[in-house]
Amino acid sequence: MSRQNPTQPAVQPPISPAPYVTIQLAAAITGLSQKAIRRKIEDGKWIEGREYKRSPDGGIFISIKGYTQWVEKATA
Repeated sequence: MSRQNPTQPAVQPPISPAPYVTIQLAAAITGLSQKAIRRKIEDGKWIEGREYKRSPDGGIFISIKGYTQWVEKATA
């Protein structure tokens, strides 16, 4: 039997952020509502391939990089 040393934490694999996230997770990350995100897509303010992509089954995934660039180019 192998015993774990209680003084050493278990090794966890590194976690890296996903480049694309669901609308639900994007809303939590950005502070925008899911409705606001969907409206930006429907109104053409967010462009497919830049701020979001569609998965092969039609799901919408938001580009965190695209969102960040969109925010940074906004004028005050």
